Amino acid sequence: MVIKARLIAIGERMPGWVAEGFAQYCKRLTHTLPLTCTELKSGLRGKGHDTTRALRDEGAAILAALPKDNHVVALDGRGKPWSSQDLAAQWTTWRLAGRDLAFLVGGPDGHTDEVLMRADQCWSLGPLTLPHMLVRLVVVEQLYRATTMTIGHPYHRS
Repeated sequence: MVIKARLIAIGERMPGWVAEGFAQYCKRLTHTLPLTCTELKSGLRGKGHDTTRALRDEGAAILAALPKDNHVVALDGRGKPWSSQDLAAQWTTWRLAGRDLAFLVGGPDGHTDEVLMRADQCWSLGPLTLPHMLVRLVVVEQLYRATTMTIGHPYHRS
């Protein structure tokens, strides 16, 4: 049984180099973990705009885009950092559970408490602050790496 994954991310229009890399890894994942990206509009920030409202609007949009039966993994700096080997073990667990996956990438201010409460797991990519568009590329590459590790493909060792 092939499970599917969705990356739900705040922010529209990936730069060309991110879109190209993301598409390349999605193509590689086609047979093991088909992955799509749902881009959601960022809340308005800056002079004259309420950051709290922007965050709340983004959280509501993420929750509305989530299929109800997915296993949800929120990308969050306060989450658990996983090595590539840890992620491969997670992948095995997720695959055996048979539920589709949703990976959530928040906006500049992260996720609302409501989004984090809905998440089944929180994953931290480490202590670095990464541009949210780059997070998409890191996530898809690490998912590809995890799936190849479980089948002994040489990609992980290259």
